[in-house]
Amino acid sequence: MKVYNQEETRLNPEKLAYDIGKGAIFVYPTDTIYGIGCNAMDDKSIQKIREIKGRQKMPFSVIVPSKEWIYENCEVGETAKSWIEEKLPGPYTFILKLINHKAISKHVIPDINTIGVRIPDHWCSDVVSRLNIPLITTSANISGHTFMTSLEDMHPHIKAHINFALCDGELNGKPSKIIDFSQKEIKIKER
Repeated sequence: MKVYNQEETRLNPEKLAYDIGKGAIFVYPTDTIYGIGCNAMDDKSIQKIREIKGRQKMPFSVIVPSKEWIYENCEVGETAKSWIEEKLPGPYTFILKLINHKAISKHVIPDINTIGVRIPDHWCSDVVSRLNIPLITTSANISGHTFMTSLEDMHPHIKAHINFALCDGELNGKPSKIIDFSQKEIKIKER
């Protein structure tokens, strides 16, 4: 498994973009914990992540390239817009109604009309912005196991099935706070 650090990632973004465009599955750091991801428009790679994690039906969230992506593809009311402007980038996942279903693969959110969107306060967001595509973001663990805070914690099953990892040392976070704007009343969930 190839491991890239922040500097290597910045020096060769074209290689990273090429690999992700070809269906790579990878582990990467965020402002909270390590995630496992792929191009959120690649059906086959998304299905592979589902198999790796043992998570067949639950929806995935995405890291998006910009706030503009959110406004173009999601239903954003005034309250949600003020949270987006104030809190992103940051350790939040905002649940919004998806209005452009062509913006992501149907396998990201099977059988629902809402999407969790993130813009982490971390250099991984710069990578996503340069790629200009949404990436799957889900904790880099087997469903039901402890989330990962360093590459040394990576489950052997995950390690065996990813193409590369982006490294940022040990992270001291916890999963992002979920703010659900898809209903009339805002719901906040700590994890």
